[in-house]
Amino acid sequence: MALSAGGASPALRPVSEGQPPFDRAAFEARKQANFAQLLFKASRLLNDEALRRVREATGAPHIRAAHTALFPHIPFEGIRLTELAQRVGVTKQAVQQLVDELEAMGALARAADPADGRAKRIVWTELGKAGLLHGVGVLDGIDAEVESAVGAASLAEARRVLGAVIARLEER
Repeated sequence: MALSAGGASPALRPVSEGQPPFDRAAFEARKQANFAQLLFKASRLLNDEALRRVREATGAPHIRAAHTALFPHIPFEGIRLTELAQRVGVTKQAVQQLVDELEAMGALARAADPADGRAKRIVWTELGKAGLLHGVGVLDGIDAEVESAVGAASLAEARRVLGAVIARLEER
């Protein structure tokens, strides 16, 4: 099915006459040279490996990447569901489903919001906090393996560069 040039986004518009055809090798080379693309791939691979190790260690096959995508956005003091959805950048319904699943696993709970008794906050349970601690331990193990593979100095430089990238992006 061909895309119509009128309604398609610029990234999806078909090649115009006179332009060279799609060059897959050039595209792949460009991806490999792109810092952001490498970060995306490294992040996905690290997340997949961490989840595999958590599942293997705990026998809990139900934890998924979609669940872990919520973790950095849930502060220990809790968060309202609507704010969590905004932080993650998905619908309230999508976050609701993930929170329900994590609540069924015992990792999260709903608690009264001290600022508004009618509202609920999503909070970590003691089991959830223990799971986070275990997860950080798994990441520490992966970190040690990466350090062994690339060397302490290279890993320290990568941390410095990534810290600078994060700081720059958080300025926005």
